[in-house]
Amino acid sequence: MSESTVQPYLFFGGRCEEALEFYRNAVGAEVEMVSRFKDAPATEAMPKMPDCFDEKIMHAVVRIGSSTFFASDGRCEGNPTFEGFSMAINVLTESEAERLFSALSEGGTVIMPLDKTFWAPKFGMLEDRFGLGWMVSVAHKV
Repeated sequence: MSESTVQPYLFFGGRCEEALEFYRNAVGAEVEMVSRFKDAPATEAMPKMPDCFDEKIMHAVVRIGSSTFFASDGRCEGNPTFEGFSMAINVLTESEAERLFSALSEGGTVIMPLDKTFWAPKFGMLEDRFGLGWMVSVAHKV
């Protein structure tokens, strides 16, 4: 059996381009590939989308460090609801955690301020401006 991977697939309800630019700036995300709806061949399996979808992102591959996730505008249904999970990002230094936490929380909501915990030198939780939950943590040194 070949090696399998599990990757989050995030639907941004029509704001994917904005989200990708935000993550580029906030956490250094690299967009490795983008397919737009206008690039998809017309098939019976894919219904004709309204013209306003032409420039929307059908599929994107995004890398943060050694992790990847997928992203899309979806069907542009409005504000996305990211419930039941968070993106967890671990860094090596407290200064990097502070930088990422500050950048990700801009325009969002801090759930738990970045602070020392019994399991990590720094840990904090937030929802970014798109409603996506993040947990920022400094790797515990053993």
